[in-house]
Amino acid sequence: ILNILPPHIYFIFIFIVKSQLHRNCSTVIRPADLNITNNDTWCDWKPFDQDNYQTLFGVLDNCFLVAYAIGMFISGIFGERLPLRYYLSVGMLMSGLFTALFGLGFYWNIHSLGYYAFIQVMNGLMQTTGWPAVVACVGNWFGKGKRGFIMGVWNSHTSVGNILGSLIAGVFVSTAWGMSFIVPGLIIASTGILCFFFLVEKPEDVNCSPPQHHVSYIRNMICLKLSITRLLDLTPVCLYFHDVLYPTQGVVEFSLCLLFAKLVSYTFLYWLPLYISNIAHFDAKQAGDMSTLFDAGGIVGGIMAGLVSDYTGGRATTCFIMLVAAAPMLFVYNSIGQRSLATTIGMLLLCGGLVNGPYALITTAVSADLGTHESLRGNSRALSTVTAIIDGTGSIGAALGPLLAGLISPTGWNNVFYMLISADVLACLFLFRLVYKEAQGWCGRARG
Repeated sequence: ILNILPPHIYFIFIFIVKSQLHRNCSTVIRPADLNITNNDTWCDWKPFDQDNYQTLFGVLDNCFLVAYAIGMFISGIFGERLPLRYYLSVGMLMSGLFTALFGLGFYWNIHSLGYYAFIQVMNGLMQTTGWPAVVACVGNWFGKGKRGFIMGVWNSHTSVGNILGSLIAGVFVSTAWGMSFIVPGLIIASTGILCFFFLVEKPEDVNCSPPQHHVSYIRNMICLKLSITRLLDLTPVCLYFHDVLYPTQGVVEFSLCLLFAKLVSYTFLYWLPLYISNIAHFDAKQAGDMSTLFDAGGIVGGIMAGLVSDYTGGRATTCFIMLVAAAPMLFVYNSIGQRSLATTIGMLLLCGGLVNGPYALITTAVSADLGTHESLRGNSRALSTVTAIIDGTGSIGAALGPLLAGLISPTGWNNVFYMLISADVLACLFLFRLVYKEAQGWCGRARG
């Protein structure tokens, strides 16, 4: 958990700090010793003191998310060829550096949008080292039998990270928002050092028996051993991606499903506090605290998804059923979810579980299953690349969701929820072939 939790909380920092970069200055006590000529924007942080501040915030958000999505496809290739302990440690150290540099802009009195945009891009690229590496490490230690439940529990760190991010950033945001980045940056770098000295990549490194990933072996894939000198040769790279995508018969479907599932999840992550504040009329702090219930529901949903999929053997079916149930629940939450405090709490927990459960299952147990598929036994380190392909595709949805919500929200929140429900339905459709295949397998075993 230490390997990925600190980088993940970075997603929350910018959301919390936005309220300090552009504030309602009329409600803030103005220091008497300041020579202020503009009473409306004196307490804002340039360049976010202009009327287009929401657009500028959108630029920062998408700099991070787009860089993360693009970098994820590259990260898996390097993560497969480099020692995971070194790769992950360097990535965390660099993530800590760029996180702290964003906060140092406060103390260095930097008001350049280009500076903060560059930091966001670099942070997005550096943090792509995390997810493929840690999923590969955990996948190396646990076999397929109980992998769903174990990874469901392990994946709760993402929701815990969201909650911790809100708490850490909130401690400093009102006094010196720079510390909301510097302190977490130091935490990330420190855990990177811990990884370097204590992370064990696979059981064989400490004379333990490797887990049983498969029951039988159908065939071995030709392993393309790309050296650094051949890395720029497009032919083996294209053949390599073909070998990863084709034999497993599921990477493409789960990747596209995750694109739309992550679109829904990250739209909630970015916009839920504002929605609660506008619709339920909570103040900003109450709305932020209330939004953490969505992540709390995600913890339970991820664990339940892993447990059920282990018992049934149907990863795709488990995701499909949860996504089918999520669509009407999103509609109900928008319709009646703000009528009372109890209703709000209950609907947030339920929606969080149904939306984040499939997302958690696909990015952990499903990625590990596909990355250790029998057709990839010729390349035991393919898990990092498979994870990067799936999560990289999903990250495209993470970038599109908040952007679409920002464009649609002026027309009304109902339209935002219609967009989310449509994305949820599309996520279901991409799993239909795999669900049918799993159902055929169950029927065959029943007849046998």
